[in-house]
Amino acid sequence: MKLLSFAIAGLLLGGSAYAQGLHDIAPGGTLRAVYLGSNPAQAMRDARSGELVGPSAELARELGRRIGVPVEMKPISGPPQVIEEVASGRADIGFVAYEPSRAGSVEFSQTYTLVRQTFLVLEDSHIRSVADIDRSGLKIAGTVNDSITLFLRRTLKNATLVAIENIPEDNKKRLLAKEFDAFGANRQRLTTWMKEVPGTRVLPDNLFGVPQTIIVPKGKPAVLESVNRFIDEARTSGLIQKGIEAAGLIGVDVAPAGSWTPSVP
Repeated sequence: MKLLSFAIAGLLLGGSAYAQGLHDIAPGGTLRAVYLGSNPAQAMRDARSGELVGPSAELARELGRRIGVPVEMKPISGPPQVIEEVASGRADIGFVAYEPSRAGSVEFSQTYTLVRQTFLVLEDSHIRSVADIDRSGLKIAGTVNDSITLFLRRTLKNATLVAIENIPEDNKKRLLAKEFDAFGANRQRLTTWMKEVPGTRVLPDNLFGVPQTIIVPKGKPAVLESVNRFIDEARTSGLIQKGIEAAGLIGVDVAPAGSWTPSVP
């Protein structure tokens, strides 16, 4: 009986710590969330309703509901800027892909989705799969500071990496002009591009899956622990999958349970 009492007390204390950790996320009374505005795999505006949809949007809204505070979601231009907003205290949480070079100024949660990365090429390109990318003489492009660009900087041995600014219309023209041989990004973004740019195709396979995480400020272990527990519950309840389906995302998967340590090859 005494053991049972201790067990119940532990559960109550654990639940109390979890609730307190959640409430400490937004001390100002509004959950200020930032995300990468150019990444549809995180969130995008529904063309009909104008509502923000996607897994990041679902997670932020549910987190705000649990805390009992309004949610303010702000699109940011790039991953370093997302991290800076949280590190500086201008935002409470941020949605950003984990990448080793980004660690240090914030804490990263476990992974909630994996966003598949691949390449867009011209229809007549000799590049037929990801295995053809790293060959001498090829120029492979990616957006500055994008996860795939940072990954290619570490891993390309033979091809030349071309880091370009995130200017979609210019980059589509540059691909058509053969200034580079392939453009790397997430499958969702490239599928949209393929529909907009005749004469292009997306490779059938993927390079790797980028781990999407929630970042919180340094020095808040209870907040990080509560966010990780919240992600577990969102995975189990189907909330993350709901966000993926609501946005009609391609190449985005719910990360498996136990994705506690973000890692990229």
